[in-house]
Amino acid sequence: MNTQLEIRSFRSVFALERRIYRIDTLRLNPGGVPLRGIAYAVALVVMALVAGAVPPTAWLDPLVPWYMRDIGLPVGLATVLGALRVDGRPFHLAAQSIGGYVLGPRWLSGLGAAPSPRRWQPPEVLLIPDGSDSRFRLLRFRGPGAVLVQHPHLRVKWPALARAHITLHPLHGTAGRATVVELAPGAVLEVRTK
Repeated sequence: MNTQLEIRSFRSVFALERRIYRIDTLRLNPGGVPLRGIAYAVALVVMALVAGAVPPTAWLDPLVPWYMRDIGLPVGLATVLGALRVDGRPFHLAAQSIGGYVLGPRWLSGLGAAPSPRRWQPPEVLLIPDGSDSRFRLLRFRGPGAVLVQHPHLRVKWPALARAHITLHPLHGTAGRATVVELAPGAVLEVRTK
């Protein structure tokens, strides 16, 4: 008997997957039955038998006939899993990869688990205008320290319970000289633009 198999793609030729084409004189599916599917079926039948013996799932036994529970569902599920490809990989390799991702560490260093990296943030930058521009800037400074003011201004001293101890207001159109305002520890200088 001369049977010819038509090959439409070389992909089927180079797909190295073990298959069973006949058992003794009984010819199976022309494409063959994959050994992976048989292994899935055996594993699922064993799982169904074990699940029928333990208490939580043993209570469901009377709801489904034994031939469906122990043979039909595992063989049907094995057929689906044997044909299933996730990103081109067989089910067991894809499930192993997904399980490793879910249960494994999120960060690796030298192929080992590492603590999660901390986000670097630059330190706060303190910018105090030196008065070289033509206007006052809003500023709030807490002493101790000294502030050099080079523009004409009106200085107001407030009592100790006020928000700021010294307030500077700009004066427009008048000439003035540079002055230094000294602040005691805890004293607050506030510069206003109006």
